[in-house]
Amino acid sequence: MEWWTKGRNLNDVKRMVDNSDIIVAYCLPETNELIAFARVLTDYVYKALIFDVMVNESYRKKDLGRGLVDKIMKHPLLKDVKHFELYCKLEMLPFYRKWGFTEGIGEVVFIRKENN
Repeated sequence: MEWWTKGRNLNDVKRMVDNSDIIVAYCLPETNELIAFARVLTDYVYKALIFDVMVNESYRKKDLGRGLVDKIMKHPLLKDVKHFELYCKLEMLPFYRKWGFTEGIGEVVFIRKENN
């Protein structure tokens, strides 16, 4: 479980997956256990927003995270997208820089409104 998944329930996760444009995941063939996951919301032209890149703790350091992001960045439906975006903790910046992600995007500021 990742820090941002606390409080999620199965019904909401099912709705989230159903409403995502692209899902990339790895499962163990013998058990179908999900061990790595990422998803994308996109307009297929200007923006592709990558969410929920996660790898089961037992399978980290096996390049599964790199595989998820590689598959997204090379996905044929995303080949014409101008900007890939995501949010991550500061310690993950070196990981995402491998694909050219940068935090310096001019005057753009991340903002949020909670919906109670």
